Amino acid sequence: MQLSIINGPNLNLLGTREPEIYGKESFESFLENLKVQFPEILFDYFQSNEEGALISKLQNSGNSAGIILNAAAYTHTSIAIADTVAAIQQPVIEVHISNIFSREAFRQHSYISANAKGVICGLGLQGYILAVQYFVGKQ
Repeated sequence: MQLSIINGPNLNLLGTREPEIYGKESFESFLENLKVQFPEILFDYFQSNEEGALISKLQNSGNSAGIILNAAAYTHTSIAIADTVAAIQQPVIEVHISNIFSREAFRQHSYISANAKGVICGLGLQGYILAVQYFVGKQ
């Protein structure tokens, strides 16, 4: 099975950006461990700081059985990404490393959630593992 993990802006800075909120591990290091934990999964990983690139990647993830999406700040601002999630056939699990509901008011609204299969937030990088486990259980 192939799963796509799509990360939005500033997630390339994991491990160094606000480690008290986002932790000290880089996503690349985490992804290597995820591949070891789930050797039966072919992971397609993509990160971009650009909204249009994220939309194009979502639209072109047709080979994936599912998508794990952390749109980061675009979660709270991008109707275009929300429209894309609604338009594609693959189920999307929305993941956030921090608990968006315990943060600033503007972070407490997601344009994506209404069209996502589910939402996981506040569990750190463990949220990605839980999303993978969901898709594995759907086989």
